[in-house]
Amino acid sequence: MSGEDLVLDTAIRDWVLIPLSVVMVLIGVLRYFVSKLMRSYQAPDQKVVRDGQVILRAGHLRAGANFIPPKTFYSRRTYFTNEENGILHVPKGQAQNAQAQMFSDPNMAVDMMKKNLSMIIPQTLTFAWVNFFFSGFVAAKIPFPLTQRFRSMLQNGIDLSTVDVSYVSSRSWYFLNLFGLRGLFSLILGEENATDDAQRMMQMSGFGFDPAKNLSAEKDSIDILQHDWALPKFEKRAEAVLRRIVS
Repeated sequence: MSGEDLVLDTAIRDWVLIPLSVVMVLIGVLRYFVSKLMRSYQAPDQKVVRDGQVILRAGHLRAGANFIPPKTFYSRRTYFTNEENGILHVPKGQAQNAQAQMFSDPNMAVDMMKKNLSMIIPQTLTFAWVNFFFSGFVAAKIPFPLTQRFRSMLQNGIDLSTVDVSYVSSRSWYFLNLFGLRGLFSLILGEENATDDAQRMMQMSGFGFDPAKNLSAEKDSIDILQHDWALPKFEKRAEAVLRRIVS
């Protein structure tokens, strides 16, 4: 059952929808440059870089394992996963938790705090501004039908159960812009930009790359990998195809 249709005033478009979208884009661009200014330079850790390259090499071995002879594969697997001197083997005494590594490096903790503040403060002020000036407006309508499950997401701040679900409130439009402008920021600022709020919110609960954990996971993946050399099968398929062509 569809709700009642509304006629949206063009003034809402000119004084609510467009200004809110423009402000969200400008704040995102401004936050990007502020984050670059606040970002402190840290020399890359050679051990972390080396471990990352080892993980990449192990991933390439897993991806192309079936295209090398069995003897070569098992030799490389021993080189990676040998319990004595394998480059993926991490002794228990050397495994360091990523959280402990962060607390041992105060610069890392300060840099993370700067990144989080550069996101939290602008978005808190913007939400307060939107909630004070634009709360209660029906700002737009999505040009396709939606189910009732989208009502709480698209009509935040208004209590009109008889209105069609496809209408979007001003507060919901703010959240849609907050999490939906990633593609636009990638075009304006490039792929490596600091305005991906959705990704940053997911990263706020973590503490970065853990070499020991990733090395152990890659070692387990190679240990359980079953080698199936694809070349003999390819030769048989090629012979079958040639026979069909000749016949």
